[in-house]
Amino acid sequence: MELIQGLLASQFAFSVIMLLGLLGLILTSTAVCILAERKIAGFIQDRKGPNRVGPWGLLQPMADGLKFFLKEDIVPACVERPLFLLAPCLSFFLAMLGFAIIPWAGEIHWPWMAAGQTVTTQVASLDIGLLYLLAVGSLGVYGVALAGWASNNKYSFYGGMRATAQMLSYEVPMGLGLLCVLLVAGTLRLEVIVDQQAQSGWWNVFLHPLPCLLVFISLLAETNRTPFDLPEAEQELVGGYHTEYSSMKFAMFFLGEYIHMVTASALMVALFFGGWHVWFLTSVDNTAWWAGLIKFGVYLAKVAAFIGFYMLIRWTLPRFRFDQLMRLAWRSLVPMGMALVAGTSVLVALGWHRNVVASLGLNVLLLAIVLVIVSRLPYVVTGRQANLPDVEVRPG
Repeated sequence: MELIQGLLASQFAFSVIMLLGLLGLILTSTAVCILAERKIAGFIQDRKGPNRVGPWGLLQPMADGLKFFLKEDIVPACVERPLFLLAPCLSFFLAMLGFAIIPWAGEIHWPWMAAGQTVTTQVASLDIGLLYLLAVGSLGVYGVALAGWASNNKYSFYGGMRATAQMLSYEVPMGLGLLCVLLVAGTLRLEVIVDQQAQSGWWNVFLHPLPCLLVFISLLAETNRTPFDLPEAEQELVGGYHTEYSSMKFAMFFLGEYIHMVTASALMVALFFGGWHVWFLTSVDNTAWWAGLIKFGVYLAKVAAFIGFYMLIRWTLPRFRFDQLMRLAWRSLVPMGMALVAGTSVLVALGWHRNVVASLGLNVLLLAIVLVIVSRLPYVVTGRQANLPDVEVRPG
């Protein structure tokens, strides 16, 4: 018992325990996400979804995993074999690095610890916390690009190039949206940003809804989720960058996408939705172990809600065309993000950046300006590509 108490009271040992526990939780959650996605897809499409393997289809993720293991592992003869094998490993393992700086439950004081001593529920507390998360997330593009290039398949190559262009493009508006939060918070530490929201009682989504929207849309594109799943576009690219992959190599891409989605949801919760904070339930001052469990449960519930929203969007909205996707990034989100950063900088210079009325007023003003500009555009906003020739449809 003394050994367990000592491990829990040591920040290093507690961080290792958190690391192992979260790895198991996230890997397990991917199976739950796969089942939830198929159930949500069935509900939206007015069908039952998986209901044969186990009661209510609960064992379907196990059957899917077994299927991946038993499928023949094919490596085409003309691929760049080292890079071909490296690509899925990169996508999978890089996706698992981001959760390390997420502040899951604030600080905990165990009863056997000295007064004033606490342990933090982060695997690693870094001064450059948010920059670390962005750096690790941006490295994920290498796995996709290498998979497309090393496959020696033109459709895979097109998928890899699409993914590269998409991820690089949407990192710009995401960075601008995050910069608005950083200007107001004055720190890169996620735990401090969460504590600020908990102490003030105002989540950043209420003060900065437009930056929240920018970051959320960009994260959809970063995770290749519909309507931004152009790199996979089955109707156009056979199967996208992973056309030549099979068995567990394909499964690693698949699992990496879900792990990336979990990390992206956890980031959104920390930056804009108060992290573990809920009014009248959790507070910064309460560091008891039972309060830590409540905070952890609250955080996981918010992440689960975000993942459900991701899935709802996937089965509701149609896929963008590639020129529409690029136009949305460079002609809409980037100018809006630059205007938000400029406006937030003015508020910080005037000392009004924590004023609720001033922050919301800036967002409302910029939204009104955007609506006026859109209403006065000289061309019609349409899904049809401008340079396509007219097609004459003849009866019969």
